[in-house]
Amino acid sequence: QVHLVESGGGLVQPGGSLKLSCAASQSIVSIYAMGWYRQAPGKQRELVAGITSGRSTNYADSVKGRFSISRDNAKNTVYLQMNSLKPEDTAVYYCKVTQYVGKEYWGQGTQVTVSS
Repeated sequence: QVHLVESGGGLVQPGGSLKLSCAASQSIVSIYAMGWYRQAPGKQRELVAGITSGRSTNYADSVKGRFSISRDNAKNTVYLQMNSLKPEDTAVYYCKVTQYVGKEYWGQGTQVTVSS
């Protein structure tokens, strides 16, 4: 069982930045992929960014060039740096990890609100 705790969400003005963190309860060395998802009210949960153990990354088209995902194996943590935030980025952001054996775990989510 892997427990994930997200942090770093909050209220920010359009054009501002936030950095989300997702801390895992155990070493992420054995974790194949880590990702950030988001879900806005009335919408389906969608992938925002993902990173593999080999540090390959992928991003949703809507966030390319603005968001950056990274992982620190020594701290068992994955990050999402979000710049140039827009009101449409408002959502609950979730962290997900996928083990090599195929098991998936989700965090509890952190709210990001972009508003003036």
